[in-house]
Amino acid sequence: MKILNRIISDKKIIVLIFILSSAFISTHLLLIHGKTFQEEGKRYTYYNNYQIFKYSYYHLIENKDLYKPYPEEHWDLFKYSPSFSLFFGIFTVLPDFMGLNLWNLLNALILLFAVYSLPDIDNRIKGMILLACLTELVTSMQNSQSNALIAGLLILAFGSLERGRNWASSLCIVLSASIKLFGILGFLLFLLFPGKWKSAFWSIFWIVIITLIPLVIIDFNQLKLLYSSWFHLLVNDHSSSYGLSLPGMLNSWFLIPVDKIIILFSGIILLCIPFIRIRNFREYTFRLLILSSLLIWIVIFNHRAESNSYIIAFAGISIWYFTTKKVPLNTVLVIFAFIFISLSPTDIIPRQIRLSFFEPYMLKVLPAVIIWLKITCDLLIFKVNNQNTGIFAAN
Repeated sequence: MKILNRIISDKKIIVLIFILSSAFISTHLLLIHGKTFQEEGKRYTYYNNYQIFKYSYYHLIENKDLYKPYPEEHWDLFKYSPSFSLFFGIFTVLPDFMGLNLWNLLNALILLFAVYSLPDIDNRIKGMILLACLTELVTSMQNSQSNALIAGLLILAFGSLERGRNWASSLCIVLSASIKLFGILGFLLFLLFPGKWKSAFWSIFWIVIITLIPLVIIDFNQLKLLYSSWFHLLVNDHSSSYGLSLPGMLNSWFLIPVDKIIILFSGIILLCIPFIRIRNFREYTFRLLILSSLLIWIVIFNHRAESNSYIIAFAGISIWYFTTKKVPLNTVLVIFAFIFISLSPTDIIPRQIRLSFFEPYMLKVLPAVIIWLKITCDLLIFKVNNQNTGIFAAN
């Protein structure tokens, strides 16, 4: 046990595990044969999402519509901002074996750096948080997705606010929203900290910069067309899918149409209710619970959530569990979450059980919803302990 604790507490070992995991997953994706997304369809690479991101940069510099299908190049649509497309040019100019490795490594290391940026938590706890997230991180990297990057940016935003770095937190949130729009919910974190006007100023500054940055290679009229096309895609996309979310789970259970708008607004109300307890904002544990709640919320209420999205939710679950007092109920819930969220898509669970039990009933969603409701209840009954840390310690 002492040796295990030393390994978990050793930041260099955790960094090495994340780097090796990223390299192994990327290399495996590059070596295996392509796959089809429909019967007798065209074969695409196993790192199809990376191809979507890569070709979006070519489409951007060629003044094409980023949000139309390009079936000769990749499966599915590009759904992120024009600014993300420009950013991805850093990877596009490299051959795939380098670009894919660097992309997955960026996702892994941003999440790792973000967790280590959290103040007043010892390295042993941070190591456990990161190792608990590793299975979900692998799932995200196997899909060459950006979800670990989103989780990392939102946690970095929180850590920056704890240190009074409003400019950095604003940048992280705006960057996350430029990748996936639900990142804008990170702005709720500003309510927990002093310097709200400063945060608002920096947010406006970064929104203008990041929104307009594609103008370095395209003209203003083309940028307007791209944002209009993106908005049109997002509106239509919202009406076409339930995703691996709470509405999707309810629909699969009861086989009736579910009003996503009603569920979404109900979720927003429940998410925001704990913010009325302003007196508790000085408590570090309370703020960590808010962060955990937010990370889980943006997945379980996301109509486009996929299995690889759950690295975001599991980061919230891990922060919640390892930074709060251990009680039997919480331990049971986190074990339940690890089995149903992290292990359910893997070969550890027999294929027949996955196909007949976990997938049709979207059971990956269930523990995340239960834990989110538990965190919400904990926030509403939270008792003040005068635990002033981070930026509040100096006040």
